Amino acid sequence: MSLPDQVTLVEVGPRDGLQNEKQTIPLEAKLQLIGDLAEAGLRVIEAGSFVNPKWIPQMADSEAVFAGLRRREGVRYTCLTPNLRGLERALAAGVDEVAVFGAASEAFSQKNINCSIDESLERFSDVMSAAREANVPVRGYVSCVLGCPYEGEIEPEAVSRVTGRLLDMGCYEVSLGDTIGTGTAGSMQRLLQVLLAEYPAERLAVHCHDTYGQALGNILVALQHGIATVDASVAGLGGCPYAKGASGNVATEDVVYMLQGMDIETGLDLDKLIAAGNRISQTLGRVSGSKVALALSAA
Repeated sequence: MSLPDQVTLVEVGPRDGLQNEKQTIPLEAKLQLIGDLAEAGLRVIEAGSFVNPKWIPQMADSEAVFAGLRRREGVRYTCLTPNLRGLERALAAGVDEVAVFGAASEAFSQKNINCSIDESLERFSDVMSAAREANVPVRGYVSCVLGCPYEGEIEPEAVSRVTGRLLDMGCYEVSLGDTIGTGTAGSMQRLLQVLLAEYPAERLAVHCHDTYGQALGNILVALQHGIATVDASVAGLGGCPYAKGASGNVATEDVVYMLQGMDIETGLDLDKLIAAGNRISQTLGRVSGSKVALALSAA
């Protein structure tokens, strides 16, 4: 299959990245980051999460984040909503799109959201109905598609079942998350062969963590299978609090550098993206997790 001419980058740094920080991140720093990312050309930015702050304290100020946004025309500002209460808060905050999340692993579902896969999906029925009524699009996430910290390797058929449920209930797209980064080009290939026999590539996205340094290879396999939406996190921010040793998402800068080298259009300014990542990294008191940013900043 030929490569896509254009790829949409979904920037998850302000949510999936910052939610795992131990230090308190000032509201101004979050707003600066989101503004910098929009300035760099990103058109889909996951800006917050309307979850119980007891579980994810770094996202407790999501209402304030959305209230303080300087919205840029053409940019979708999205958030995570695990339940109806979260959706109601998100709608009141004026989000453009919401996301729900399930897992392909029963053990991970129990450890992460304290319920079975089926129970987690049942919880979303009210969310989907209310979102439809509000005319707000819903994206789906599936965690642990290529491996689980508790169960090990996950069968592609398990991923396919959850993906199908999310699409059937009304998600316009499902993002396939290699949550602990254990996937390889081979396991990604096997997964997509199963999924693409059932679902069109334009309904799927990939969300790869780089724990084992495999994220770019896995993304390349997805591109070769016609998937043209890729989640990434500026400066490689993030990880998974429930997955021991799971480093951050793949760095947006590194993905863009690879795509530019393949003549695939992203609409992004790499220099501005690197500056955005360097600025938030400085705020966090460390260097960027992007290899491209480190190389070009030192050049």
